[in-house]
Amino acid sequence: MKKNAFRKSLSIIVPVLLAASLPPSVRAEPPVAVSYGADPLQRLDFYPARQRDAPLVIFIHGGAWMFGDKKDATLAKPDFLTRNGFAFASIDYRLAPAVSVADEARDVAKAIATLRTRASALGFDPDRIALVGHSAGAHLAALVGTDPAYLEEAGVPMAAIRAVSLLDGAGYDVPRQISEAGPLLRRLYLRAFGRDPATQSALSPMLHAARPNAGAFQIFHVAARADSGAQAAEFAAALARAGTPARTITVEGRNHGQLNKMIGTPGDRSSADLLAFLKERLGR
Repeated sequence: MKKNAFRKSLSIIVPVLLAASLPPSVRAEPPVAVSYGADPLQRLDFYPARQRDAPLVIFIHGGAWMFGDKKDATLAKPDFLTRNGFAFASIDYRLAPAVSVADEARDVAKAIATLRTRASALGFDPDRIALVGHSAGAHLAALVGTDPAYLEEAGVPMAAIRAVSLLDGAGYDVPRQISEAGPLLRRLYLRAFGRDPATQSALSPMLHAARPNAGAFQIFHVAARADSGAQAAEFAAALARAGTPARTITVEGRNHGQLNKMIGTPGDRSSADLLAFLKERLGR
């Protein structure tokens, strides 16, 4: 096996093995399957906290808005977050081109709304929620956390979203990303967002950074990606100008996929940064 392929295999297998090796006392309880719509992809897994009225962390997977699923992206997160005092949910959503990116954001908001209606039965606090997204999921988390239209349509108060943590997204300013990206990445963005500049702008979290916003933002970007670093810095600056706390974190020694796969594994610095942010922003 070539070295790069071997490393890629390890980045996938290691988080799973580490989670499986945990003693039962620190593993998450089996998830509750929840449907939030009629489509087979409008599904989520809910992992209860160890105590009632815990805050809730909702994870949104990546995959260029066209691929991916919660099963392959969740990994060690349920064990990590539930043993640290949080309820956890990982959602699937409908994918482009069958639906628009705006419909995907509506799915995220609808999933949040469905969970909140069941908060008492599931045992979490519906007014202390964090969104965590990776890649395209980071874009969707940022969009729902800045453009109030999606949560308003779903009947969710923006104030319930206390924190948003973004794992190496690069689509906060969609028109700029399309204009500056290489040929392959440009094709992916055009397939997801289309060629209409007005639509691209409407789906750009950067252009919704004025308040109201979610409570605070934590924006990770891997050091090796100039595009995610530039977009993270500009998005954080736009949020700060609007009075919304936002911090960028440069991640060394991880690539785009590894950043997500290693969340929740022992000794991972990004996991520690994420946990500190969640505890700070979701405290009572």
